[in-house]
Amino acid sequence: MSELIDNRAQRIQALKDIIRKLHAGEPPESVKARLERIVRETDYSEIVAMEQDLMAEGMPVEQIQCMCDLHSQVTREVLVQLPPRAVPPGHPADTLRRENEALRGVLLRMRQAMTAIQALPDGAEAGDAILQWRLAYNDLSDIEKHYQRKEHAFFSALERNGVTGPSKVMWAKDDEVRGLLKDLGAALGQQDVRAGEWKLVAATAGEALAGAVEEMIYKEDSILLPLCLDTFTEEDWAGIWASSPRYGWCLVEPRDGYRPPESSLREGVSIGAGEAVQLPTGNLTVEQLTAIFSTLPVDITFVDAEDRVAFFSEGPDRVFARSRAILGRKVQHCHPPRSVDVVDRILADFREGTRSVAEFWINFTGRFVHIRYFAVRDAGGRYAGTLEVTQDLTRLRTLEGERRLLQYDDVSPEVPAR
Repeated sequence: MSELIDNRAQRIQALKDIIRKLHAGEPPESVKARLERIVRETDYSEIVAMEQDLMAEGMPVEQIQCMCDLHSQVTREVLVQLPPRAVPPGHPADTLRRENEALRGVLLRMRQAMTAIQALPDGAEAGDAILQWRLAYNDLSDIEKHYQRKEHAFFSALERNGVTGPSKVMWAKDDEVRGLLKDLGAALGQQDVRAGEWKLVAATAGEALAGAVEEMIYKEDSILLPLCLDTFTEEDWAGIWASSPRYGWCLVEPRDGYRPPESSLREGVSIGAGEAVQLPTGNLTVEQLTAIFSTLPVDITFVDAEDRVAFFSEGPDRVFARSRAILGRKVQHCHPPRSVDVVDRILADFREGTRSVAEFWINFTGRFVHIRYFAVRDAGGRYAGTLEVTQDLTRLRTLEGERRLLQYDDVSPEVPAR
């Protein structure tokens, strides 16, 4: 066997063969040693191509997801670490990098607190160590904003450019982190726990969470960001930059410096601002339509007959954040992998005409949220798409009796004098 494989296609094939052996149950150390003999070095693009090829050849995405961390372990030593490409301060890539650096700092604090707990006698009170651990955990919980922005803004742009592998695999790993965060949060919420029990939590839930976050930081810095910087157009970055504020920032805020050219910001509508849209029950201008959709007490998202997101409303209190980057995106790619089968079932039932409504209600960040899906059909009964309607019912569920007299609950905005 050649000592060094120079051809890119051969390297990708060698990577695939080694990963298949890993999936077949060969020990990681044996696979790693063989990989180092065959492939002296590779780059992020070949790792991405390897995973995409395996999916195209029929390896289930779920299987790749569950082995993702082992893939990273066996390929890390042959992966060429490219120096970070320079981008202007405030560029979306710059912000993602700085968030990862801040997350490393939080993980360091968390590990220091866990180390302090491990040094205590089993019967002792955790005291300041548990306080520091809880503070670090609270800061780490900010990672949800980082993941939301990545999943909806970065992944959508990758998919528009024909790259689907990283989004499918990484989103599932993000969900694993979310689950580990939830588990550790439940444990840290306990009271009157002695050091011996906290040691067990640190060695299990604490270490699992820290390791999972560190692994994702490595994948983002070494694979995702180089891939995005090589793939995205200025218009792609402009879309990410414009949609990012709705998700918020993780631990740090963007620096001043980057602003995309106005020409690359995709805005506007095809109908002139003053022109009316002719509807069967009346006429509305674009300004009126925009204002109406922005005022509705429900969030609306429309998915067309090809399963692509075609429209969403932008009310002031959306339950779930939306980015304009999802427009034109397959709706299956807008949901975590674990729920895609439910999405496909609803769309198939609507398309076949066996069902027309599906509804769910959940507790979300302390709110009672009602979610309904409606099949949209044209005048001839043909399936035209699916409408999602989401409403926060928390306040409405508390209403009792009647209100027949005018009473304003909130201070009304001032109306300009005429």
